[in-house]
Amino acid sequence: MTGSHAVFGQEAKDAAELVVDIINNELGGIKSLCGAKIQLVVQDSGETPDDARLAAERLISTEHPVIVIGAYISRNTAAVAEVTEREKVILVMDGLVDDLTKQGWQYVFRAAPKASAHGATAAKFVIEMAQQKGLTINSAVILNEDSIFGTYVGDGAKMELLRNGIHVAAHITYPYDITDFSSIINQIKSINPDIIISVPYFNDGVLFAKAVQQAGLHPMFIAGAGGCGYTDPDSIQAAGDAVLYYTNTYSYNFARPTQWNQKIVNEFKQRYGKIPTEAGGIIFYSMFTIYAALEKAGEMFPNDPLNPDNLKQAFLALDLTDDNSIAAQLYPSGHIKFGPDGDNLYAEATVAQVQEINGTLKPVIVWPDAEPGVQPIFPRPDWQGAD
Repeated sequence: MTGSHAVFGQEAKDAAELVVDIINNELGGIKSLCGAKIQLVVQDSGETPDDARLAAERLISTEHPVIVIGAYISRNTAAVAEVTEREKVILVMDGLVDDLTKQGWQYVFRAAPKASAHGATAAKFVIEMAQQKGLTINSAVILNEDSIFGTYVGDGAKMELLRNGIHVAAHITYPYDITDFSSIINQIKSINPDIIISVPYFNDGVLFAKAVQQAGLHPMFIAGAGGCGYTDPDSIQAAGDAVLYYTNTYSYNFARPTQWNQKIVNEFKQRYGKIPTEAGGIIFYSMFTIYAALEKAGEMFPNDPLNPDNLKQAFLALDLTDDNSIAAQLYPSGHIKFGPDGDNLYAEATVAQVQEINGTLKPVIVWPDAEPGVQPIFPRPDWQGAD
């Protein structure tokens, strides 16, 4: 809720408050638990893993939650998981780093797609677009901040590019608190790649897009990956037309035409004045998955539904689809079912692009299924190789 990533925390908090309000007041609470209401307690996870660890300890010791959700920044999520695992508290993660579900932890679940899947999605998108346009991608530069999250997303993109025979001319990393991209821009200019795949958070994404614009760098395409930066409303507001035509991958499809997804998006827009994107979207379906798990726990274990091992079994018993759950209607693939490691077996990411619609910059879903009336803009109109 504070620091350089607070923009994501605020959207997640807003999304959680909306969902809890719907569960408690429209759906009648947890029916299998006699209509029990969900009480939401918000704890600032802070800037660092140490902050997040202390925050989790404070939250658990004072509020005694049966389920914790968070903490978006993967390195902080790992610190929270160490605490929740020790205390046998279910953690529903919105951090995306692959290894978060490879630690042998017994009480973690993640509906969202893994970080490497985001990188692969960005690469698949540009490859498919180039094929459709009859263009050849000969070289690429991958750019990511140097956290474990950036590394996994960047590596996912690199593997997909190499698998398709595309030369990765450079894989550049930088500190997440970078303040000057000029040397990196010069390096990219000297390479002159066809495409750039970038894995930003918020501040670095705005800084990079503005630096690209100022330097007059015009590759075939610049694709974001990892759900942070470029195409979310806050990034568009901060960067302006510097992010026009940028894409980014999302763990959430705000244009998915299901009844509940449209309802949630409209209510979020009415409350907060913007469309929800990555941070809010993951919370939407994660919170409704929690709702489904609590209902299942009450059905399976009526005498002790909130026991952590019983809750774990309830999560593992879920098989959520568009037809039987709200959570699935909010999920890109329409299907949530957890494997033994706690990851969703049907994880999927989407691609959003910043386009100018009726004179206003806005994000629109362009892949794998473009929203009605929208087409991907590829290559960039200012590409130096364009006719």
